[in-house]
Amino acid sequence: MTAFHDRQFIETMHAEQLRLHGGATGLRDEGMLESALARPLQKAAYGEPDLFELAAAYLFGLVKNHPFIDGNKRIALAAADTFLVFNGQSVETTSEDLVQLVLLTADGTISEEGVADFLRDVSQPFG
Repeated sequence: MTAFHDRQFIETMHAEQLRLHGGATGLRDEGMLESALARPLQKAAYGEPDLFELAAAYLFGLVKNHPFIDGNKRIALAAADTFLVFNGQSVETTSEDLVQLVLLTADGTISEEGVADFLRDVSQPFG
């Protein structure tokens, strides 16, 4: 069974990212957060996405919806990564590549499908 994130986990992880790396606290738009967190659930309910498409939905939704005042790109990457880890996958690439992935997503250069392809290419199952 696929393990999905809930809002409390995302907000806790966001607060930890801000504690570690700085930034303004607060939620900019509650509806946009709910929308971003519903994105992978909707994909799973109405299709047959793989784990990488679901992880991409977290990353893409959080980057594009910009629900927090600060740290949206950081939480987007953390959400996608932890989703994959919780579901038995390890992302094996450099921090620089991951930063580029998020920046290219934010500026519209890479699509959600492109994010999924990237994550699929750089991930390995545990064990």
